Amino acid sequence: MQEGYLKPNERLDDLHRNNYKIIQNTNKFCFGMDAVLLSDFTKVLSGENVLDLGTGTGIIPILLEAKTQGRHFTGLEIQEESADMAKRSVAINHLEDKIDIIIGDIKEASSIFGQASFDVVTSNPPYMNHAHGLINPEQAKAIARHELLCTFEDVAREAARVLKPNGRFYLVHRPFRLVEILNTLSSYKLEPKRIRFVHPYMNKEPNMILLECLKGGKSMVKVEAPLVVYKEPNVYTDEIHKIYGNQYNGL
Repeated sequence: MQEGYLKPNERLDDLHRNNYKIIQNTNKFCFGMDAVLLSDFTKVLSGENVLDLGTGTGIIPILLEAKTQGRHFTGLEIQEESADMAKRSVAINHLEDKIDIIIGDIKEASSIFGQASFDVVTSNPPYMNHAHGLINPEQAKAIARHELLCTFEDVAREAARVLKPNGRFYLVHRPFRLVEILNTLSSYKLEPKRIRFVHPYMNKEPNMILLECLKGGKSMVKVEAPLVVYKEPNVYTDEIHKIYGNQYNGL
């Protein structure tokens, strides 16, 4: 039955959470460790409503539904092909009552959903702007990695608008843009409260940052212990194994 949900070049990956699966296209952009780490870093309380900006194939809403007691999860995605895969993944997992996938532009999120509509917002936004690196010739990958359709300011602005007072915004990004990110967040009254740096190895500089922000919060931030991915080449640390459910053997 599940095979009927798949289209050419698609595969069904096991998420090792509640027996959930996710559809991915081997020729398009597949989710990576950053999305999984963000879902682990995000705190969703019982009864809260969550919006994921730029949800791709729906990995973050599906993982958050598996890990938390949130009431409802919504993914917003501008690429119709990715949104279609996300919708089919929701159906495969019988989560239609818990997860909605909406096709739309991040820049219009507050118009689509209304202001102060969510308790929690998450985003794994494009990391690179026009000045950072070569743009991938594959459109889906280019849109996911470069700020072609929205900027980080667009993401922060719309997150602030759709969040309720004291709502929380969670994101993953790159350390080299940290100053710009913090300045932008503060300009939209999204006050950073927790920061965690992700290092590939203990003796290497971080290549990801995880951030929790509070809408309207006071200025005080906690820098958490670093998260280290590998003990040695191709050997994950115990914490990474725990995040992946102790069963995941690859990315």
